[in-house]
Amino acid sequence: MSDDIMENMPDWAKDMWKDIGSPELDSLGPVLNGNLLARRHGLRKDDLLEVLLDARLLPEGRDPWMKGRLISSGKMTIELLCEDGRLHYVSRDAIIEVILVAHMRPAYLDDTDLMTYERDDMKRRSKLNEKVEKEGVGRDDSHLWG
Repeated sequence: MSDDIMENMPDWAKDMWKDIGSPELDSLGPVLNGNLLARRHGLRKDDLLEVLLDARLLPEGRDPWMKGRLISSGKMTIELLCEDGRLHYVSRDAIIEVILVAHMRPAYLDDTDLMTYERDDMKRRSKLNEKVEKEGVGRDDSHLWG
């Protein structure tokens, strides 16, 4: 791993980087220039982030900075595994700024592990939906023809 990236990484991020298996970070950085198809930017699952919250929305005396690993991102919230070891669901409305400390995974289209997971998860969900349909009350129409 590049010494430059490691030197600039805060201590809390170094600990989380080790916890996730110390991925090689040199090849995971954003690509902001060049051919449009080659560019890779934006937040990714497992990224290490510093998030500034609107202090007006917080209890008095609470630190407005949250530091942690991005677990998921939805329309209304993001889920962070913070340095305190707890999962925090943060409203997007409360976020003022997000600082990317380091990417921990390849960009979405280059992340074969993530793509494999999503494909397998879709198959699992499909099988579960079929099972629910077959076992559902009032769904026994196997006696019908055509």
